[in-house]
Amino acid sequence: MESYQAFEVTENSEGAFEQQVVTRSVPELEEGKVLIRVRYSAINFKDALSSTGNKGVTREYPHVPGIDAAGEVLQSSSDRFSVGQPVVVTGHDLGMNTDGGFGQVISVPVDWVHALPESLSVRNAAVLGTAGITASLCIDKLLMTGLKPSDGPVLVTGSTGGVGSVAIALLFGLGFEVHAITGKAAQHDALKALGVTEIFGREELSEPSKRPILKGRWAAAIDTVGGVPLENVLKSLKPQGSAAICGLVASPTLNMTVFPFILKGINLLGVDSAEVTPQKKADMWRFMIENQAALTKYQDWVTEIGLAQLPEYVDKILQGKIAGRTLVSLDQ
Repeated sequence: MESYQAFEVTENSEGAFEQQVVTRSVPELEEGKVLIRVRYSAINFKDALSSTGNKGVTREYPHVPGIDAAGEVLQSSSDRFSVGQPVVVTGHDLGMNTDGGFGQVISVPVDWVHALPESLSVRNAAVLGTAGITASLCIDKLLMTGLKPSDGPVLVTGSTGGVGSVAIALLFGLGFEVHAITGKAAQHDALKALGVTEIFGREELSEPSKRPILKGRWAAAIDTVGGVPLENVLKSLKPQGSAAICGLVASPTLNMTVFPFILKGINLLGVDSAEVTPQKKADMWRFMIENQAALTKYQDWVTEIGLAQLPEYVDKILQGKIAGRTLVSLDQ
């Protein structure tokens, strides 16, 4: 390959951000790097922010977003990888300040790259991607507290998003009773097909409560939204319950007392999928591969698009109009 297509975001002289598919030259292989031919990426909320000029995510433009990338090795400066080997890259700085998976070729450090086993296709690796890693890290932290299916239901907020929906599939596969919060009434049947037994409307947790503690309803929770909904979830955990948190689409702020923590002994578990160690990330890929059977129904939640459709879907994810995972095919 001498050139490749990429979804490039530029900042014009008036400070506005423009998106277009461009042709770029394939870079020279650098020491300590791997060149990868990307076959699939996926749209994450962070990609939408980068695509619309959020300087908290991407400092300098022009830039190619895409925090997920799955494909095969074009060239490698390390003998750890061979030409044509299927690989995946998620997190680190990919798609933030390093050109990411919305381009057909990426150049990344060797330590960012994970080889794919024969049991996991390049496409399915992208379907899981950062959403799968994050969901798995949340479940891993909950299991480390000793959580068992017999302890009671697990609540998932932001349940129709990428992280929430993957978490539901995995939790159900592990034998947990799963409850969900969503504002999308049209997705209730799909959530039940994925394994959810009880669905609550978003409004049920969206209003602040002056009570420091609420009736215990859930043994654990995975929260992707933050803010008031998280406050109400924490107040509603059963004694010794835990909440793994990984998002802030509602708000990054918590306004509550410490009473649920010191009177019910609950745990607040923070999850970051970008900077976890390569070993931990490899463990999470292994966990998902071992539980692939639980993800069979998840294919119904996957929408596949090409680079030219990205502007439309960037707008959709910012407006909260996407359910499940939107896969970006770099061969369309």
